[in-house]
Amino acid sequence: MVKNPVFIRMRSEIAAGTRGSSFGPLAVEWAAIKSGNTLFNDYPIIDLKDQNQSLYNNVDTPNAIRIEALCDVYKELSGAVQETLEKGKNFPVVISGDHANAGGTIAGIKTAFPDKRIGVVWIDAHGDLHTPYTTPSGNVHGMPVALSLGMDNQSNGINNLSEKEARLWNELKGFGGIQPKILPQDIVFFAVRSTEEPEDKLALEHGIKNYSVPELRYRGLDLCLKEAEQKLADCDLIYISFDVDSMDCDLISYGTGTPVQKGLDQQEATSIIQYFMNMDKTVTLEFVEINPLLDEKGNRMAETAFEVLDELLK
Repeated sequence: MVKNPVFIRMRSEIAAGTRGSSFGPLAVEWAAIKSGNTLFNDYPIIDLKDQNQSLYNNVDTPNAIRIEALCDVYKELSGAVQETLEKGKNFPVVISGDHANAGGTIAGIKTAFPDKRIGVVWIDAHGDLHTPYTTPSGNVHGMPVALSLGMDNQSNGINNLSEKEARLWNELKGFGGIQPKILPQDIVFFAVRSTEEPEDKLALEHGIKNYSVPELRYRGLDLCLKEAEQKLADCDLIYISFDVDSMDCDLISYGTGTPVQKGLDQQEATSIIQYFMNMDKTVTLEFVEINPLLDEKGNRMAETAFEVLDELLK
């Protein structure tokens, strides 16, 4: 059982290309209520202000859509994570809308522990290594890893940024006065299987390890997890980011913004997270990209996410 979990609810979905992930945190709570589980009544919940009203605004930063409002999201989220971590043994469990929010969570951890190395366990169908210079969509939920690394990847760029886009991107990279917040050797990907050439080149250049689903099954989950633990051995802290699209959409549901086939099953996802949750240096867990508006099986994705979360916190 995690000591003193504190739930942090951030419903921002402004960095995604589809609508609905703002309902994800509540859909997970609905799943708990449906099952008669009191988890969200047993521990504190911090409900943060999102910037979803910015969805009505005209977009003037097409290579980093709504990045200005995202700066405000980061202030809210990083501040809550930092404050929670600084209160002794509290363990932040962030339940977010879209995955761009992870950059704010990482910023909060780094601000709380500026002299510590943060290891990142990134469980996701996507590498999220795009930048405004390389993105084909402009959706910032495809950028939080590169952002936290403080990288632009201009050598593989396809876009020319406006002054405003460049300024706001630099502001987000340097958020909290610390850049970079993580190092490429301190990242381990699990189940990443949908990337684009600029991301692949950046990952290859910096040696970011991805444990694909076939590798996990062929070599064995236990062996791969022990290897990943060794890779992160020099890190002082560990942050786990769990995007539900890491799971196989055909096995679970399509209730996420960018579903990808041939992913993890529920037990594999739970086992990976549990392995790192058992480590004393793991300080924060985040769930993202649950979208009940896209779920063709009712609320199945949120129900699965809750089952995973409940198993982890027992």
